[in-house]
Amino acid sequence: MTQIIPSLASIAADYDAVFCDLWGCLHNGARPFPAAVSALQGFRAAGKKVILLTNAPRPRRDVASHLAAMGVPDNCFDDIVTSGQAAQFSMLSGAVGTRVHHIGAPKDEGFFNDFDASMAALVASAGITRVPMHSAQGIVCTGLTDDNTETPDDYRATLLMAKTLSLPMLCANPDVTVHVAGKLLYCAGALAAAYEKMGGETLYFGKPHPPIYDRARARLSSLGADDARILCIGDGIATDVAGAGGEGLDCLYITSGVDGARFGPNAAAPDPALLQAFLAERQAFPRYSMGFLG
Repeated sequence: MTQIIPSLASIAADYDAVFCDLWGCLHNGARPFPAAVSALQGFRAAGKKVILLTNAPRPRRDVASHLAAMGVPDNCFDDIVTSGQAAQFSMLSGAVGTRVHHIGAPKDEGFFNDFDASMAALVASAGITRVPMHSAQGIVCTGLTDDNTETPDDYRATLLMAKTLSLPMLCANPDVTVHVAGKLLYCAGALAAAYEKMGGETLYFGKPHPPIYDRARARLSSLGADDARILCIGDGIATDVAGAGGEGLDCLYITSGVDGARFGPNAAAPDPALLQAFLAERQAFPRYSMGFLG
């Protein structure tokens, strides 16, 4: 049974590092949550490490710039690991061929031209070319072209064409939906799920899948925290909680995020009975829960 806790500080002594989700935990897509920022700053002040672990399909620098523009101070985290980084490595390694068709927004262009220095050799040898779908060997999906107006239904014909061509899809963001300033938007994971239902082949690299956690552990190692006791923080049952479970890590589930409406009228104080029933139904077992990260 998950334990509802009052603050991150109340359990911080048991952990050396945190893998913290962004949307729904640290910010709402438009502005940071002050209490969450303070909680992570306090955790780091005790000599502990914070890795921001996000299913954003973009490179680290893009995410860091977005956070800075939003007003998230850089002293509340040590590093950022993105789903986009893990997916870039896979694309450069030839997971969906060298001729790829992109489904995604203009804001995701960095996926194809902004690579970590550690990928330099792969970039030089990969020979990735973006082409129309009829010439492609595979699809790279970073999201919807316009997630403010579109839904997965708008992509039915595109996905059917891809299925007809037997194209594998590399999904750079396994999230299905995200809340941005109170509005529910669809992510690349929604298109990947629709493609799977059609019988299409999909490859995932963000939470809850191992590659992104491998990269996060490597970053911790580079920070001198090889044997760190890690706590995962997130609001996604299918991504953050499932990913932590798969890695054998404890999880702090933030209930006010994606499924916030399920736990009663007060987002800051989830109803224990509603929460336990929801977790039992989903067969999810986060060790801790709280309304908002603080």
